[in-house]
Amino acid sequence: MKQLIIIGASGHGKVVADCAVKNGYEHIVFLDDDESVTHCGKYRVMGRSAEADRLPGDVIVAIGNAGFRKKIQTETDERRLVTLIHPEAVVGDDVEIGANTTVDRATMGATRVGKGTKLDNLIMVAHNVEIGCHNALASQTGIAGSTKIGSHCMVGGQTGFAGHIKVGDNVMIGAQSGIPDNVADGSKIMGYPAVGIKEFFRNYAYTRRLGELFAQVRKLQSQVDSLSDK
Repeated sequence: MKQLIIIGASGHGKVVADCAVKNGYEHIVFLDDDESVTHCGKYRVMGRSAEADRLPGDVIVAIGNAGFRKKIQTETDERRLVTLIHPEAVVGDDVEIGANTTVDRATMGATRVGKGTKLDNLIMVAHNVEIGCHNALASQTGIAGSTKIGSHCMVGGQTGFAGHIKVGDNVMIGAQSGIPDNVADGSKIMGYPAVGIKEFFRNYAYTRRLGELFAQVRKLQSQVDSLSDK
């Protein structure tokens, strides 16, 4: 019987268990060092992480924090450690996925993250998204379903992508941007809705002077009204 020991019985562990079943594991054993945690979904927690050495089967660490995950991995026989990826979520070589980042399985086809791409913490990659190779996406970026991002792109933190759009290659996007439409290759954009970098800073400069502009308009209106009264 093909058995998998999952260390970490959080909600992430439940996702790992579902993925394990789809990868052919017939028996799932959960271990967790938090004594207050007794179940993960339909699975019962059978002991603490230190007991993994005496149990047969492969081992996977279902803990999002990289530091804790690395600690447990170094204490476990590396020949038993496995990495599972949902068959409908395809992750390329040398991809880095930060803590609490989610890559949703596809509804049809596959969700894809290309080789060498770096995903920071707290990123949401929705169903059927396709991300190219060697991209860097900063924390709290959200990508809605079926959006396609090219290769060699840099995305600032807290950027939101609408669904079903296409972003080209070599694109640079500033932090806290909103991307509602397609983006051409080589674009450098920022803001919501995102515009070219130069236009963004020009608009920002205008916005900072709005108070002064309104004061001038009021003064001119007052002068016009006084002339009208004569």
